[in-house]
Amino acid sequence: MNGNGAPPRVGDVTTVATPSTASTASTASSASSASTRAKLERGRSALGPALELVHTGRAPTRAVLTAELGVTRATAGAVAAELEALGLIRVDSRPGGAGGAQGRPSHRLSVDENGPVALAAQVHADGFRAALVGLGGRIVATAPGKLTVAADPAQVLGAVVEAGAALLAESGRRCIGAGLAVPSAVAEPDGTALNPLHLAWPPGSPVRAVFAECVKAAGINGPAFTGNDVNLAALAEHRHGAGRSAQHLLCVATGHRGVGGALVLDGRLHSGSSGLALEVGHLTVNPEGRPCHCGGRGCLDVEADPLAFLTAAGRTPGPEVSLLQQARDLLSAEYAEPAVRAAAEELIDRLGLGLAGLVNILNPDRIILGGLHRELLYADPERLRAVVADRSLWGRSGGVPILPCTLDHNSLVGAAELAWQPVLDDPLGALGAAA
Repeated sequence: MNGNGAPPRVGDVTTVATPSTASTASTASSASSASTRAKLERGRSALGPALELVHTGRAPTRAVLTAELGVTRATAGAVAAELEALGLIRVDSRPGGAGGAQGRPSHRLSVDENGPVALAAQVHADGFRAALVGLGGRIVATAPGKLTVAADPAQVLGAVVEAGAALLAESGRRCIGAGLAVPSAVAEPDGTALNPLHLAWPPGSPVRAVFAECVKAAGINGPAFTGNDVNLAALAEHRHGAGRSAQHLLCVATGHRGVGGALVLDGRLHSGSSGLALEVGHLTVNPEGRPCHCGGRGCLDVEADPLAFLTAAGRTPGPEVSLLQQARDLLSAEYAEPAVRAAAEELIDRLGLGLAGLVNILNPDRIILGGLHRELLYADPERLRAVVADRSLWGRSGGVPILPCTLDHNSLVGAAELAWQPVLDDPLGALGAAA
């Protein structure tokens, strides 16, 4: 009714249903707010995948990032801007970048070279080393390697963390966490070095807990992680080196002592039910061979490592440099000498036999070799590939690519990858926690 009790007329201002209009506006506002929140959530959920794409070099431009994420250009731009604001990546909009849609120059994306770093540490039979590693697997700084490893894990880990803390103080960089590579299977969930055969450490040493305590005592922010050195080398190579794009990547390497293996499936390390998978060093490749620390005989661990090579070549190792360096020097400088060539061929045959067995079991689409095994591949690639093909079913049916690892200090880079993973999963959450 109008003010006179008559029915309202069309066009009469008093006929406007004010409560209904307010309700409609409120509903629209709520819908807009919900849509905004949804976009923000989608944007935040895309931060981690976007950072990983830039971190691994798979998104060099914003156009590629847009396509890989399956989002709009506006969303990709907002995500890139947020990562840049966090100090993680750089966005370069200058002309001359790779072409985007319809030939338009696309903004170039790269990791921020002045951004945060992870503290990476590695312990091996001949010493230990600390480094700072940024996004993209870039080693920013390293401390000189030490050649003495004490029997007390706490003493060794305290020293390597101290070296890393000095690097951090000198660099002035923000640290997002720390990772440690050790030459032992690391049992989960406790993080114990199950049986560090080539160190004097007691079996079952709680290396993760000790490392975390040392990191905290040094005043370093962020979480601390520990893993097997070859597992971490494989992870680093898969993200930044010879293992890129492989779906089923097998890595076998001999560092300073012994032989280790790792498997990366669809981008994830396969560590087994308790972290102990791929202990390839204890495959028997010579039943009448050398006694092994594990109690067996003729294991790959003692038939295809630097000490085995030096011994087979009739050389007595000296204390001046690591066994790995002595083996590399001998192989590169004196390969033409009959005794050295024969020793190399013996190791290649043992290694090939072990790889063939692994190919039969695992059916990888790529094999990468590290440490002295990489040098043996360089020395006689056809011999090694022939042994693997002859002894493996899958090798005969088409062959498995066997490639050398390409990263220097890949175990250190892999240790840093452990520390970077929380940031890759949730950049906003992890950086807020590490602040």
